[in-house]
Amino acid sequence: MIDLHTHILPGLDDGARTLDDALDMARAFVADGVTAIAATPHVRDDYPTSADAMLRAVDALRAALDEEGIQLTVHPGAELAVEWIAQLGEAELRRLTLAGNGRYVLVETPYYGWPVELVERLLGLRVAGFTPVLAHPERNGAVQANPSLLAPLVHGGTLVQVTAASLDGRLGPRSRETAFQLVATRLAHCVASDAHTPDVRAAGMRAAIEAVNDDGLAEWLVVDVPQALVAGSDLPPRPPTV
Repeated sequence: MIDLHTHILPGLDDGARTLDDALDMARAFVADGVTAIAATPHVRDDYPTSADAMLRAVDALRAALDEEGIQLTVHPGAELAVEWIAQLGEAELRRLTLAGNGRYVLVETPYYGWPVELVERLLGLRVAGFTPVLAHPERNGAVQANPSLLAPLVHGGTLVQVTAASLDGRLGPRSRETAFQLVATRLAHCVASDAHTPDVRAAGMRAAIEAVNDDGLAEWLVVDVPQALVAGSDLPPRPPTV
């Protein structure tokens, strides 16, 4: 499995606080069957992470993993707040893309409301040659009330990432119901943990893919699509639903 939304880089945001925290998270990923992750610190007002800071932290974590013998591939990346997209130049945006491939940008869904600015920024990314990956929209109240809000975005080229803890029920019934509805209606493309700490969305996705109860679809969500995002290539076709 490949997990493209994690907050494992120590000291950059509200995820891992120390290197020991990050190593514990890495061990948990490996134990769950995750072979690669993207380290995606927040880029927003309270955590204005730069590409330079993120890349330095990725290099340091890779070195620590090698020293500890932990077999986990770490790709660069970031989770961008909507209001920060316009503040970043194109060169900085490309350095913050998933796996640094210059194409796929992880964008944080606001937790409240459905601002016009979100739609405008996602469209702007598409016009600039990026493909937005919208993180955890199933946790947004407006989407829970009306999941079809995502349809025009997806039809316009935006991809959607749902949270593992939504699918396996840890984030409550409304997030779970919405996540499954997005998967069923082809409005979701990948699953990721959004892991912060052991107490806040713990590392791991196995329980979520077991909840999907369709091996082919689960592999598409946690292996096939994430591999394409890392490679910067087009998505593979979704398998027929069992």
